[in-house]
Amino acid sequence: MFDFEKLEVYKRAKEFNSEISLLLTGNNIYRIAKDQLKRASLSIALNIAAGSSRFSKPDRKNFLVIADESLFECMAILDILGEEEVHAKV
Repeated sequence: MFDFEKLEVYKRAKEFNSEISLLLTGNNIYRIAKDQLKRASLSIALNIAAGSSRFSKPDRKNFLVIADESLFECMAILDILGEEEVHAKV
């Protein structure tokens, strides 16, 4: 077992990625948004894992910042898709 697999934040990132995958399955979301959301959600866990292998604190922090940015990207995509869904129903 790798050290990052023990991290709660990594476990939660994997859960988030699984939830995004379930959301995208069968949903009628346009391809570009679907691809970007999947990549960004996967990037969260990957950057946490990659950062855990770094020896210096600044290097580790850089990867965690990137993971955080990917999470915000996911939230923005979900927000935009939610707004589009609301407008489509009106």
